[in-house]
Amino acid sequence: MQYHAFVIKYAEIGVKGKNRYIFEDALVKQIKRVLSKCDGNFSISKVAGRVYVEAEGFDFDETVSALQRVFGITGICPAVSVERDGENNLPDVNGVCQEVIKFVDGVYPDKNKTFKVKVRRVDKSYPLDSMELAAEIGAQVLDAFSEMKVDVHNPDILINVEIREKMNIFSEIIPGPGGMPIGTAGKAMLLLSGGIDSPVAGYMIAKRGVDLEAIYFNAPPYTSEKAKQKVVDLAGVIAKYTGSIKLHVINFTDIQMYIYEKCPHDELTIIMRRYMMKIADKIAGETGCMGLVTGESIGQVASQTMQSLMCTGEVVRDMPVYRPLIAFDKQDIVDISQKIDAYETSILPYEDCCTIFVAKHPVTKPRLDIIEKHEENLAEKIDELFRIAIETDEVIEIRK
Repeated sequence: MQYHAFVIKYAEIGVKGKNRYIFEDALVKQIKRVLSKCDGNFSISKVAGRVYVEAEGFDFDETVSALQRVFGITGICPAVSVERDGENNLPDVNGVCQEVIKFVDGVYPDKNKTFKVKVRRVDKSYPLDSMELAAEIGAQVLDAFSEMKVDVHNPDILINVEIREKMNIFSEIIPGPGGMPIGTAGKAMLLLSGGIDSPVAGYMIAKRGVDLEAIYFNAPPYTSEKAKQKVVDLAGVIAKYTGSIKLHVINFTDIQMYIYEKCPHDELTIIMRRYMMKIADKIAGETGCMGLVTGESIGQVASQTMQSLMCTGEVVRDMPVYRPLIAFDKQDIVDISQKIDAYETSILPYEDCCTIFVAKHPVTKPRLDIIEKHEENLAEKIDELFRIAIETDEVIEIRK
């Protein structure tokens, strides 16, 4: 069966009332973005609660794979479209039935199946109403294929027929990622490490329509170029869903070493994390971001106890910190990481700067007043090191 089009289904967008067109336009924009990288000619349109992709000379698997990376899509329906004739008429009832029979014959070589016909008649000028047309199509399909039987409650095949400015016939619904289209919910700064969690956090927050920039804290020579490239590759995984991402690479070595020299070693992770958050907050504010995003999950490691999260989050004064994985267990996160093809990259054995200076017995219930007291040991040089780290920000444009 040679499909001509895809009917794109969405869910949440449909309840947006008078603002729905904004979300539909954003969805169309994202569909155009992913399909611009696919072979073939594509025309995308939106009509009365539906988005359509008409396609010529395309690779089916490549196109479906691209559409499955567009947040906002809940279903991708490969369809056959029947145009109106030269007099602006759709086929008569027998013509519609014959098109459906041709569709079933092409898509389902094995006819030993149950089916149901569902008609949506948007063009009210068509002579039969939806129920009458569905009954007639069903009767003619039964006449054409004696092995098939009707089951209106739990059919093997649901044959959808839409009567619009053209007729669309489809039965398969390929799942999309759901969520909301990128660009409909502002922009945030993702703290991206080389681990499993933060790329998943980026994916999860982007699924809610949030555009992303990302920030990575590099610590040469304690971390290698391979560690940096790993993070670039993980940003690329997220960019497949979001479009281009700016990755800010911050040289954190001098700050890290200064904290190591001046502060208690059981508090290293907390204090380093606080300065990462401060830097991310500063750059986020300068780049129009409306929040920070982290891959933190309660209790997963010492720096993610409730007390630790309170201490690290406290330094971010001007915007919220979003933690989409906060109640996930590790297997939940691993499952999503594997689903988005980030896992194999995340487990590559290249250390990030957080793991280099981990104490043997890090504090798990830090007190903010004590942490702030020990940070006074940094007063001589920390402001200058902070300024240099931001001024030497290396920005890498990740495009997918």
